[in-house]
Amino acid sequence: MASIRDIARIAGVSPASVSRILNNDPSFHINEDTRGRVIEIAKHLHYKKGKRNVGPKQTDPNLSIALIMRYNKAREINDPYFLKMHNGINEEAKKWHLRIEQPFKLEDPNKEWNELANFGSAIIEGEMTPAAIKQIQNINSNVIFLDVNTNIYGCNIVRNDFIEATTYILDTLYEMGHRNIAYIGGKSTVNGLDGKPAYEKDDLRETGYLSWMKLHNLDQYCHAYNANWSAEDALAAATKIAKLKDLPTAVVVASDPMALGVYKAFKDAGINIPQDISIISFDDVDINRYLTPTLSSVYIDTEEMGKTAVRLAKDLITEKIKIPLTITCHSQLNLRDSVIKR
Repeated sequence: MASIRDIARIAGVSPASVSRILNNDPSFHINEDTRGRVIEIAKHLHYKKGKRNVGPKQTDPNLSIALIMRYNKAREINDPYFLKMHNGINEEAKKWHLRIEQPFKLEDPNKEWNELANFGSAIIEGEMTPAAIKQIQNINSNVIFLDVNTNIYGCNIVRNDFIEATTYILDTLYEMGHRNIAYIGGKSTVNGLDGKPAYEKDDLRETGYLSWMKLHNLDQYCHAYNANWSAEDALAAATKIAKLKDLPTAVVVASDPMALGVYKAFKDAGINIPQDISIISFDDVDINRYLTPTLSSVYIDTEEMGKTAVRLAKDLITEKIKIPLTITCHSQLNLRDSVIKR
């Protein structure tokens, strides 16, 4: 059962104010919007007067969020991108007295999607097929898809801005005199309800790269390589780039782990970074500052992205939000020694 403290925390007012509002204290004066918000939250959380609804602990399913992780725990814990995202989710949930549970992971062989009906909201990492999304929304209408780089029609989304960031990278390189620019990335996976990839599609960073090159009449320099998000495959792709007759002056790499493979390939080929070729990547993990040369990369605050998803979940639980919301978390390009003007 939700407590007065739960309602106060979510409404952003004191427990004393909640108590006086819910008890219709005629001597208590407060903004009518705030009064209405407190009453609405109390209704959503099925608050009942006359019982000792005190203390931060609660078992009300309306105050719980299901978290469905995309990858296995070992991979996500060892990846700073996801580790920070999950830290943000847990910290923000604790702040609002919301309970986070992981009923299953996408990769689990046996998944009971109907369990999501027992939660006030659900946060699912990654993109799913339209059919899967529809079925999940029928179970829990407060579902949020987290860490996607595209818009999904009719869904609540907390997305990164990697599409826009790709355009910004290319514009920056263009202003620095680069024209012959290559791209190394991977395919995007769209999962079905079974948790398995239903199909792959071009990552929107690659789509953005190809469109940008065409728009700037640089089709003759288009070189896009699928490296399956691995350093080893990126090394192979960069080895192919090193053998091109007209060597690119810059390469955009879709993740920092792949950039490590690119660094090694160019070193093995006797190609100097950045004198011969500039490199810009995505993720901006801490190790970038210790590479030689230091790696330019796009940073996105995934901890804040996780917190944003929880705040949206809270609003979906407690407010009457009639339209699906898309929240874009913006990134920052940090230029370092791996890029120079031409």
